[in-house]
Amino acid sequence: MVDKRRAVFLDRDGTINVEKNFLHKIADFEFIPGAQEAIKLLKDAGFLVIVVSNQAGIARGYFDESAVEQLHQHIQAELAVYGTSIDAFYFCPHHPDEGLGEYKVACDCRKGNPGMLLRAAREHDVDLERSFMVGDKLADIEAGQRAGCHSLLVLTGYGEKTALKTAAVGV
Repeated sequence: MVDKRRAVFLDRDGTINVEKNFLHKIADFEFIPGAQEAIKLLKDAGFLVIVVSNQAGIARGYFDESAVEQLHQHIQAELAVYGTSIDAFYFCPHHPDEGLGEYKVACDCRKGNPGMLLRAAREHDVDLERSFMVGDKLADIEAGQRAGCHSLLVLTGYGEKTALKTAAVGV
């Protein structure tokens, strides 16, 4: 029997790249300092690195799914310079209240729900109990916990504000 793989699930905006509202243009993309090296270290340590990202800008009609896919291709090209890559990208294009048309839906893939992590675990044979979810928002932490991962909050992006809010309410 082959052991399932360990993964680090990474939120994208505010965790890998500098937070910019509804980022979809390659010209606006900027890695958080050290993110490329951290991804390489995770991969070198044997982890799958999988991005899971809410992309409600699609639901709101600000950009389409192809813009997100093009940005992800750009991220891969930038990471290749460091001799590394992301193993898979998953994104949720929905929003339960602000969405338009088919994208206005309460779904299981929008973080705090675990849908993207569970799908990635099935498709990549991931052992969720030995894996991690890293993000800058409470929704990231909740998604990881609900999927059975160890969740970690970074202080980049919205992380500092999230940490202050959760500390204030005793979470």
